[in-house]
Amino acid sequence: MPSVPQEAPSPTHPTPAQPTLKRALRFRDLTLFYIVSGLSVRWVATAAAAGASTLVVWIFALCGFFIPLAACVLELSSRYPAEGGLYVWTREAYGDFSGFIAAWTYWMSNLPYFPAVLYFGAGSVLFAFGARGQHLAGDSRFFLTFALVWLAFITVMNIIGVNEGKWLNNVSSLGSILPISLLIVLAAVSAVRYGSATSFAWHELIPRPSLKNAIFWSTIFFAFGGCEAGSFMGEEIENPRRVIPRALLAGGTIFAGAYIAGTAALLVALPSDAVHGVDGFMRGMMTLCTRLNVAWLAVPVALLLGLNAVGGAAAFLSSTSRLPFVAGIDRYLPRVFGHVHPRFKTPWVAIGCYGLAGMIVALLSQAGTTVRGAYDVLVSMSIIAYFIPYLFLFASMIRLQDRPAGEDVIRVWGGRRVAVVLAAIGFMSTLLTIVLSVIPGEDEPHKALAVAKVLVSTAVLIGAGVVVFLVAERRKKIVTV
Repeated sequence: MPSVPQEAPSPTHPTPAQPTLKRALRFRDLTLFYIVSGLSVRWVATAAAAGASTLVVWIFALCGFFIPLAACVLELSSRYPAEGGLYVWTREAYGDFSGFIAAWTYWMSNLPYFPAVLYFGAGSVLFAFGARGQHLAGDSRFFLTFALVWLAFITVMNIIGVNEGKWLNNVSSLGSILPISLLIVLAAVSAVRYGSATSFAWHELIPRPSLKNAIFWSTIFFAFGGCEAGSFMGEEIENPRRVIPRALLAGGTIFAGAYIAGTAALLVALPSDAVHGVDGFMRGMMTLCTRLNVAWLAVPVALLLGLNAVGGAAAFLSSTSRLPFVAGIDRYLPRVFGHVHPRFKTPWVAIGCYGLAGMIVALLSQAGTTVRGAYDVLVSMSIIAYFIPYLFLFASMIRLQDRPAGEDVIRVWGGRRVAVVLAAIGFMSTLLTIVLSVIPGEDEPHKALAVAKVLVSTAVLIGAGVVVFLVAERRKKIVTV
């Protein structure tokens, strides 16, 4: 399917013409999209918690995962610049079933991401209110309300138009760029005046293999995911073959450098054992602000971090909702998912259902647990299922090298051999990351049970996708008889 600007009629059951999607995303919009979707400040705190050796792990993740991923996205989005991205690439390489399962695991794995990233934003915003806000730090109702209200707002903004959705992403990118930029500047000044809270000696930079570090490494690789998401909106981008590569290069360079420099800056402010996932970044900022007598900066930074979380949720909701939209066009989900709103020119049913599903996951995740427990569960739920689509993506890149590419297709520098090598590196890195993410933490009392829970939940998720696909296939055969 080279293009899906509107719902495609079936040969035996034609459908009336629908409004086409609106091409409203330009180079600036897509560059800021890659920044807001790729640069999540919470991963800086997660990385810093593992110590100085994480800086080397960042570089491994950059070379072993992000560069291969970016190269594959660049070529695949140029070969097939259609709405749906990953879904279309995998389907072209391995057929309808693989395409659907790749899309299914991607959009399902992102559902826990929404409340997880918004919990981080809620915890950060509390710092803007000083002592008055800290009594809410353990109040699950505040975190849940924050997540639900913003998810509803994001969903509505994306339904009423691509322009409205893109401006939310563009403004939210400030929540990524400004806090990390300020952190780097303040850390540099603090290091000159007072020294660093963490040693960066050579022996401290050497990664130490352990169960605890293995889990951290998997989440660091996870942080570099997301550069494929912009291609899901291929038919809402002006001149995607030209814009996607340029925006990916610009945005990827910014957020990759920000992750490494931001982690180093946070370790200058705090020792690694003082960094925590939900509020570790703000603790580091407040320490630096107090140390340098600019405590007033903590308030705007806290609000910007809330904006960063909102932007991350908005970017992935807007892009990932295009997967069930295309699946609806292909009749693997109910046909209504493939509808385009006549006025707003957006896949409003797919967006609305996906936003509602995110809210339901937020409600279920908070039931019967603490805020910190809910945050940790949401993060761990996402990792394995989120990486399965990348296996399909890298494998599709290898398979599609046998197909001729048109003159207007942007190929990986070096041609087929380099493309296959990069895709193979990305595939193996993804497999390794999945294995690492299965390993339970050192403080887990029932390690075998923890592994079993992860594997069973992943199997149930994939199995549900298989059932949905088979039911849809059977329904399509009945219709054609």
